[in-house]
Amino acid sequence: MSDEIVINPVTRIEGHAKVTIHLADDGTVQEARFHVTDFRGFEKFCDGRPFYEMPAITSRICGICSASHLLASAKACDDMLAVSIPRTAVLLRRLMHMGQIIQSHALSFFHLSSPDIILGLNSDLSKRNLFGLVEKYPELARQGIRLRQFGQVIIESLGGKRIHASDWVLPGGVRSPFSKDKLERILTRLPEAMEITLKAISMFRNSLNDLSEEIENFGNFPTYFMGLVTPDGGLEHYDGRIRIIDPEGKIVADQLDPKKYLEYIGEATESWSYMKFPYYKPLGYPYGVYRVGPLARLNIASYCGAPLADQELKEFKKLGKNSVVHSTFLYHYARLVELLFCLERVKQLFEDPEILGNDIQAKAFLNRREGFGIIEAPRGTLFHHYRANGEGIITWVNLVIATVHNNLAFNKAITQVAKRYVDGRKLNEGMLNRVEAMVRAFDPCLSCATHAWGDMPLRIYLYNSEGRLLDEMSHG
Repeated sequence: MSDEIVINPVTRIEGHAKVTIHLADDGTVQEARFHVTDFRGFEKFCDGRPFYEMPAITSRICGICSASHLLASAKACDDMLAVSIPRTAVLLRRLMHMGQIIQSHALSFFHLSSPDIILGLNSDLSKRNLFGLVEKYPELARQGIRLRQFGQVIIESLGGKRIHASDWVLPGGVRSPFSKDKLERILTRLPEAMEITLKAISMFRNSLNDLSEEIENFGNFPTYFMGLVTPDGGLEHYDGRIRIIDPEGKIVADQLDPKKYLEYIGEATESWSYMKFPYYKPLGYPYGVYRVGPLARLNIASYCGAPLADQELKEFKKLGKNSVVHSTFLYHYARLVELLFCLERVKQLFEDPEILGNDIQAKAFLNRREGFGIIEAPRGTLFHHYRANGEGIITWVNLVIATVHNNLAFNKAITQVAKRYVDGRKLNEGMLNRVEAMVRAFDPCLSCATHAWGDMPLRIYLYNSEGRLLDEMSHG
């Protein structure tokens, strides 16, 4: 039995998790594991609820990804109604989803990860957080707040709330139309949001040489990649079909029906985590490792469909082999490219006259006993799959959360980082922070409305195989 280091909890992520690092007798790392330590059980307590309540219920899964679950759930209910919702409702839902991705990516880059990127992985622990960033780089911190606020204003303008706007999105469409004054309110803020994003992209690109070690060693390994694309392979977030590419960039499956996800995605479990382990079925478990989210979406996309984002996509793909970027650290760059795309997409949506239309809801009752809702949440492909009885009462729910798809890759990535940086004979806070930073690069979202700002208590223990405490560190 080998020694073990425990990082519990991992800080500056959305939710609760810990990492265990298993050591050989000589103190070298053998394996690292990413454990999700909270349990929510949404799939079970949805049983017995009317299907039309599902958007309001499942939007409470998360206080950060609320709109993503709301929209995926509404799409599953649309499917159970067997309706095609009006085009204006589709445009408005897409607009809300752009707001969701903008606010989430801004939070991840500026607030959760930039303390590592800007202040440095070895910087003073007491300052390596959002508050330290505010103190040293107040303008950068302010820009992050303003950019996230822009996304939240979009959500609030549509749904009346910045979080859990579940009264507005309905099975069959949306509750109320969009007004011209709200549109103009958002448009006046768009130039500032664009300027902040372009500056952040420039800043990150200019730091690529300084970040070369992290790019090379933080979760840099070959995997498959999966996500939604348009019929001709463009970047897609709200609708679309599944594309899967191999580590060399070859398309191994394209235009797959998302509703048939059980044919190509399997779900395994392990005794040491409450998070499932999805895998690509043709490769089997545990070899079917694939990644989703911003990095995957840019890797699988042939183009973005927005001029500035298309140009940045070309720059992004130059960092990979055969235009496939494998470094998990470059999820940060991918989020910035998607931020740019979403801002351009907001402008495109506003130029469509139908966005101010009044045809916003298709009314029907249960016509199918099974429904599927699939979108690209900020962290990756999100599946909502429901079954109901003849009265429309939910009897079965399966949720494949975006973060969960990356679970196998999480464990490979933290093992790679731990093997390179962790010396089990004597702990060092900076080396352990690199393991945490690896987790933050994925930007996992693990529990309802939970957010660690960096001052959560972190306790790290090193035990020998006999259970004797060899070393410990703590902060917070």
